[in-house]
Amino acid sequence: MNLVVRMLITLTIVGVVSGGVLNSIWDWADPLIKENARIETENAIKVVQPETITRERVETNEMEVYKVFSQDSKLIGYAAVAVGNGFQGKIKLMFGVKPDMKELVNLTVLDQSETPGLGTEVTQKTKFTDQFKKLIADPLVGWVKEGASTKPNEIQAKTGATISSKALVAIVNDGLKKLRSIKELGGNNE
Repeated sequence: MNLVVRMLITLTIVGVVSGGVLNSIWDWADPLIKENARIETENAIKVVQPETITRERVETNEMEVYKVFSQDSKLIGYAAVAVGNGFQGKIKLMFGVKPDMKELVNLTVLDQSETPGLGTEVTQKTKFTDQFKKLIADPLVGWVKEGASTKPNEIQAKTGATISSKALVAIVNDGLKKLRSIKELGGNNE
């Protein structure tokens, strides 16, 4: 048997065995990954809607949305996942809103790839993200670059991370627009 045929047979065997091992690892890891994602979602919902006792996922193709309820089964608002572009990559966040969708309760960043030390400042629990707590989001969230915000729906952008700050506001606003348009929630489905 010549050298080329032996090499092809060896590479084929190595490829098949490697594929089988990877498939076995995936079969083992996939349920763990899904469970960790479920736990991460549960924790994020409790951050953006702290009074949540129960939640119910709203089936929609537009975004991941949860109705959240208090102990007496009263609707206290919504928790929604929004994704958009930051300075260096995608930012995935979850925000909570009141039932009328005019006031944010809180937000938390689920995933990001912003510049360490600068852009990450707007994605971690800091004074910057605390500005979104109980922020009026009617009609949408605005921002100012310098000085204190003068309107109830504005936040102050983080110095040195203005692009990431603006990106976070844009992601929240896009998420709010989508959330308000979902028919199942009583939106007008624009």
